[in-house]
Amino acid sequence: MRILGIDPGLQTTGFGVVDADGPRLAYVASGTIKTSGVATGDLPARLKILFDGIREVTARYQPQCAAVEIVFVNVNPQSTLLLGQARGAALTALVSADLAVSEYTALQMKKAIVGHGHAKKEQIQAMVQRLLNLPGLPGKDAADALGLAIMHAHARVSFEAMSRSTTLARRQHAQFKGGRTY
Repeated sequence: MRILGIDPGLQTTGFGVVDADGPRLAYVASGTIKTSGVATGDLPARLKILFDGIREVTARYQPQCAAVEIVFVNVNPQSTLLLGQARGAALTALVSADLAVSEYTALQMKKAIVGHGHAKKEQIQAMVQRLLNLPGLPGKDAADALGLAIMHAHARVSFEAMSRSTTLARRQHAQFKGGRTY
């Protein structure tokens, strides 16, 4: 199973691709998509770069599924909205490539990779390097994306086992009578 991890950001979006064969993981690729060549105020152009970049990564590496970091709320609401739009561009690119997308918080990823939810970027880089047997440290954004892919590789096995052992009934949330189900 080839898994693509995405760490969305408006200036820099990290990506990481791993192959999972049972508990064994193999590094495929990682890197960043940067929008620094476009004026800061040109949001549509920056979102297009992110969308096109992720589509290029999916076309080149042919992942079967993707894991994306869930946006956290910043102190600055404007920053949160901009990050949410970058995340939306990433999700749209993944879904338009017909990929199943799973979402995880940064806290969940840090706990899975380092062992505690308040790990620093350097700790994530070091653990990703160890887990994938890399010759050097990956970049910070790429390490986060690889961490998401690694986490999904292990969580996916548990989710599949749970779905085989029980049938989960879908329910509608009280606030969304005709809408959102879980």
